[in-house]
Amino acid sequence: MFVRSDGRKPNELRKVRFLRDFLDYPEGSCFVEFGKTKVICTASVVESVPPFLRGSGQGWITAEYSMLPRATKERSVRESVQGRIGGRTYEIQRLIGRALRTVVDLNALGERTLWIDCDVVQADGGTRTASVCGGFVAMTDALIKLYEEGKIAKVPVKDFLSAVSVGIVEGKILLDLNFEEDSKAQIDMNVVITGSGKIVEVMASGEREPIDLKTFNKLLELSISGALEVLKAIKKLYEYDLNLNYFKKSKFKEVSNS
Repeated sequence: MFVRSDGRKPNELRKVRFLRDFLDYPEGSCFVEFGKTKVICTASVVESVPPFLRGSGQGWITAEYSMLPRATKERSVRESVQGRIGGRTYEIQRLIGRALRTVVDLNALGERTLWIDCDVVQADGGTRTASVCGGFVAMTDALIKLYEEGKIAKVPVKDFLSAVSVGIVEGKILLDLNFEEDSKAQIDMNVVITGSGKIVEVMASGEREPIDLKTFNKLLELSISGALEVLKAIKKLYEYDLNLNYFKKSKFKEVSNS
């Protein structure tokens, strides 16, 4: 009988925790935990846009992702020391930026850029999905701040955003893989969805075998249910009415799925 290393059921999330206003200086910040995975996400407002958007009246959202040297069991070399960004890092930060842009009215942002920085302080699987979720909170808090300061006419968040991983380990479909599970998964999949349940992105790979359509659909169904559960925690951080573009911080500074 297959037993998960941390005792969870196959369809059970790890404990997910969000702590907003984790840092003093950024316009928005969030410390997010998915089990033992811990990520600091910040949102910084820059009053300019990339050259291809100058004069368009449209804003931009982009992301950077990094992992601290001792985020893992053995020390890794900083990419800044190596002099280049690795392929995995580039892939993840592009995923974060793409995902966040789908739920924001960039025209309402004006010609300014939101830089979302996601720094992994401890990695135990699911760092990219945790970064998407924490990045959304940091970004939304920064947008609320811009609105409260009168710099934008509305909080331009069109929908919520969530992400989670799924996979197949020893023939079993599992939700929210930790590192031990991820390292031996036959199938690995990351899914990003909106609060209304629409799919933003699916990143799936057959690590050891291809995925048939029936299995893919089962993985997708489980990932959506898990991401919606994460969304329940995120939504506790806000008072909102999406139809009115109304977003306000709730009384809660820390929330979880437990």
